[in-house]
Amino acid sequence: MTTKTLATIALVAALGASATPTVTQAQSSRDYIAVVGSSTVYPFTTTVAEQFGKGGKFKTPKVESTGTGGGFKLFCSGVGVQYPDISNASRAIKASEVETCAKNGVKDIIEVKVGYDGIVLANSKKASLYKVTRREVFLALAKNVPDPANPTALVPNPYKTWNQINKALPADKIEVLGPPPTSGTRDAFVELVMEEGCQSFSWIKTLKGVDEARFKRVCDSVREDGAYVEAGENDNLIVQKLEANPKALGIFGFSFLEENVSRVEGSFIDGVEPTFDNIASGKYPVSRPLFIYAKKAHMGVIPGLREFLAEYVSDRSMGTEGYLADKGLIPLSPAEAGKVRAGTLAKAK
Repeated sequence: MTTKTLATIALVAALGASATPTVTQAQSSRDYIAVVGSSTVYPFTTTVAEQFGKGGKFKTPKVESTGTGGGFKLFCSGVGVQYPDISNASRAIKASEVETCAKNGVKDIIEVKVGYDGIVLANSKKASLYKVTRREVFLALAKNVPDPANPTALVPNPYKTWNQINKALPADKIEVLGPPPTSGTRDAFVELVMEEGCQSFSWIKTLKGVDEARFKRVCDSVREDGAYVEAGENDNLIVQKLEANPKALGIFGFSFLEENVSRVEGSFIDGVEPTFDNIASGKYPVSRPLFIYAKKAHMGVIPGLREFLAEYVSDRSMGTEGYLADKGLIPLSPAEAGKVRAGTLAKAK
């Protein structure tokens, strides 16, 4: 877990400690659980919701795919039945989002790590399999790149085709369909691919410790000349577009690759294929944890919320042999899952 994540969680806890019942008490006039957030976590939470609804005691939760950023915006808007109970997230909540939550009375947030996912760069099976490095992906998608004639200077991205970056790559036009800035997948892709590829240039790596704001501008800015196409929060739509345009590539979570394995294939990144085993073992370099966040104030008020969290963290759900693994979620280790389960159930009381 990164220092940044630990600091954010500490902020969650600090703000949660300051909550008062008069501020956070929800009023019950809704008889179902409302969930918003990440399109990547959406199919996993939907699966848990369907299993939960089969019990007959509570209504099946309503799950909406709004993107991680959009989900937090709705989740942090306030406490009460007009606001969501849970937000799916394909990244940890940001300190700024915790502060927004707190300003609107959402001061006791339960974070649940549910598993891991890989981010893939995929294309149609009708086209050639790509084998790329993160440096090559950075050079393909960054708004500004080191000048080939003067590597310590930046120029607007001049690359039009993949083989201009590496002659071993296809001579196809660079066209990558990916998520918008509100997506947690976009955030993770920038951090795990763009920034890592960017730091393969030594002067930029040095810049990170000297001027982080400039480092972010250099490494995180994605080109806007049509090479990168924002395709919305619907990952299934990206898969459909890849079939229609076999020379394009798409960015989405590993679970969508597994669901569409007969139609698309994942590129090797830094020599590693995106497979369940490679992500679970940590070999695949582009992987990230997935989360759900719940409001403590809604526990015991929204029917079934506490029980839904218990189902989500149960071994039958997110265990190594659980039904979420069958959907493509990379499970936590048994030891980590045990800690998450115990912590979640304790906080949800």
